[in-house]
Amino acid sequence: MPVVHFTANLRRHVDCPTTEVVGETVRDALDAVFAQNPRLRGYVVDEHGALRKHMNVFVDGEQVCDRNGLSDAIGPRAELYVMQALSGG
Repeated sequence: MPVVHFTANLRRHVDCPTTEVVGETVRDALDAVFAQNPRLRGYVVDEHGALRKHMNVFVDGEQVCDRNGLSDAIGPRAELYVMQALSGG
């Protein structure tokens, strides 16, 4: 089963432990996590379901391509990492 990991900076704001999910796309995986933790949704995606500007998702070390639809395919043993992008100088 795919596994979704969240960085410590997100866990400071909302409880989001590493979670095994069922899904074939990034959207499927995140929706499964959000079903268990609805409060987390607002931190990760906007009101249209697109990845927020300062959020990044990596699947097996590769950044997702579809930030709006989150349609990137994931395998049955995928590792997803959800993190806030750092900015500034």
